Amino acid sequence: MPAFIEKRIGIVGLGLIGGSFAKAYSAAGWEVFAWNRTHSTVELAQIETIEGELTDDVIPTCELIILASYPAASIAWLEEKAPLISEGAIVIDTVGVKRAIVEACSAIASEHPFTFVGCHPMAGTQFSGFAHARANMFRNAPLVVVPPEMDDFERLDVLERLKALLEPCGFGSFTLSSAEEHDRMIAYTSQLAHVVSNAYVKSPTAQKHKGFSAGSFKDLTRVARLNATMWTELFLDNADYLSDEIGFIIDSLQAYKDAIDEGDAERLHDLLSEGDRLKRESESR
Repeated sequence: MPAFIEKRIGIVGLGLIGGSFAKAYSAAGWEVFAWNRTHSTVELAQIETIEGELTDDVIPTCELIILASYPAASIAWLEEKAPLISEGAIVIDTVGVKRAIVEACSAIASEHPFTFVGCHPMAGTQFSGFAHARANMFRNAPLVVVPPEMDDFERLDVLERLKALLEPCGFGSFTLSSAEEHDRMIAYTSQLAHVVSNAYVKSPTAQKHKGFSAGSFKDLTRVARLNATMWTELFLDNADYLSDEIGFIIDSLQAYKDAIDEGDAERLHDLLSEGDRLKRESESR
């Protein structure tokens, strides 16, 4: 018999994502225990969301443990607490990069009887912290999953168990990926968008936008607000792919600037038409 208790969840980190997991499971009637670097957040969560703190005596009783802290902190927690995690339990992470964390956490798990599965919920907001967490954060959202290296039948069993364990979250789809492919794609779909948005608002004109801005400005600046500490770590953990994407957009912007500086209407029209065509093609797939 496993030492863990079914439908008991441990969450490491009660920020926006960890807090949303906690609220989703709590709303579904599961037992939730959590650890957070700032203990006052745990005390706040205990009022209406979690059963209690994820202490050393509780860790062995958890069927699923979710690492929802920054990459280095998640790895450090697992390295320290791995001996306490029960045989047959599943540990996942929610970190926005996969190569660094999957390599480190898989190595830790290989020395213990639990299973680690790299995960990345494709959901969130421009706000951070437990105060902005919500139980429906993951409803219909995609979840990227990096399957563990194991026998095909064992892997299938783990993935089916994981899908059942995540049912209260309401994910809309599960996308299997390698850690490398995840990081390559996320450099474009998420990280580059944050870099561009954050750089865009550095124009002095941004401070005078009121009365002159509407949907376009709001769309492009939404993710300029970010947790600088967390995103610095994520960007540097994915520096190679992100740098490539930044270089590509710099070259693309230079082409627009050259056409405008030279008054080349035909070239500018071609550039704009190409972007419009590529956007329509991506939406039709």
